[in-house]
Amino acid sequence: MKQDVFGQMNSLAHADAARDWDGVLLGFMAHAAVTPDHLAKVLERDPGFALGHAVKGLFLMLLGRRELVATAQEALDSAETAAQSRALTPREAQYLQALRHWLEGNPTRAVQCFEAVLAAHPDDTLAMKMSHATRFVLGDGPGMRRSIERVMPAYAPDHPGRGYLLGCHAFALEETGDYDKAEIAGRQALWMVSDDAWGLHAVAHVHDMTGHAERGLDWLAGREEAWAHCNNFRYHVWWHKALMHLDLGQIDAVLALYDAEIRRDRTDDYRDISNATSLLMRLELEGVDVGDRWCELADLSAARTEDGCLIFADLHYLLALTGDDRDEAAARMLTRIRRDGGRADCDMTLRMGDPGLAAAQGLAAFGDGDHGRAFSLLVAARPTMQLAGGSHAQRDVFERLTIDAGLRAGRLDAVEAILDDRRTRRGGHEDNYALARRSLIAQGRRAPGTRSMPAE
Repeated sequence: MKQDVFGQMNSLAHADAARDWDGVLLGFMAHAAVTPDHLAKVLERDPGFALGHAVKGLFLMLLGRRELVATAQEALDSAETAAQSRALTPREAQYLQALRHWLEGNPTRAVQCFEAVLAAHPDDTLAMKMSHATRFVLGDGPGMRRSIERVMPAYAPDHPGRGYLLGCHAFALEETGDYDKAEIAGRQALWMVSDDAWGLHAVAHVHDMTGHAERGLDWLAGREEAWAHCNNFRYHVWWHKALMHLDLGQIDAVLALYDAEIRRDRTDDYRDISNATSLLMRLELEGVDVGDRWCELADLSAARTEDGCLIFADLHYLLALTGDDRDEAAARMLTRIRRDGGRADCDMTLRMGDPGLAAAQGLAAFGDGDHGRAFSLLVAARPTMQLAGGSHAQRDVFERLTIDAGLRAGRLDAVEAILDDRRTRRGGHEDNYALARRSLIAQGRRAPGTRSMPAE
């Protein structure tokens, strides 16, 4: 048995593997690109370490790729084989059970396993981050906050995981609308651990939600080292910077960041696709010609139409397909979402049905120029869109599409009601996007013969 950097006992048998296991844990907290390398070394040096195999499987499931599910199952098989020859702690056994649940399509039950670990070991930083990350996929902002706040008393000021805990707390506070506290927590997190890109990005979220783009740019300026070490999460932080430039109307800066950073590596990772597609769509809604940038995204997304791991991913693939007028591939995607949503037999298929199907149909209608139908469908999906996962900032592209569809369909009163609700969710703040749409509503009402249908 070996004690890890966060004070938990693990069934590791080799000191060298224990050092790399600490690298896995710290790397996972910091979204570090080297994390998989550390994990590979752990399993090479100690192939009988069941927890290592289980964590590998959980990491793979977080990637949301259909072709990796089989590899995650192999990781579980290896973990179970290892558990037959080496006794596990009850804590370690919960991680294996969490992976079983996720492979069955029920990450909600996986969260329950992580919470069971935290009930017995509230300072288990791995379980804290796993619960946080899984709830993020599920769109459970309030659950993220409750989970973090339950375990905070167990983290002394000198606990090695306290800075990362604060970074997660900052993000959970932001996602539940407590913006002032979120900014304080995120700043403190980065002060405690300089590589806490999650905490840094939580503060960027605060500035996005409160319409303070200039303050957001000031916050990120000079702190590039806090995310330079990251895996593809670094592209997401650059995406946040691009959003701030977009709100200020600095289109050249947005496109430069898109080409040089956000799509530096043209991967088909759904998180990278979501950064790119949502940014291009925001640009197009502002009347910007994005050139041929949709093409490579559509090529990649056309190969993902049968994936179906996460509705959040599917909706962004669909944005790429509609953005590049790939009607046949978009139709395949819609057919598959409709089929999966009809099953409703696990967490993911439930989300395919609601909000997935209406949202997907609304995106397709918007791409076809049928703005009235797009608005009706997107409004129908809107009350449950948080279940699609991701953050408020990420889902805001769907909010903007809803608003712009309504404007183009002449539904001025209904759009104004959505803008009012959006402002309330942002703590009474509005960004320049919202102010511009309110101006369009005012112009539309002054236009002769304008007819506005009532809010729904």
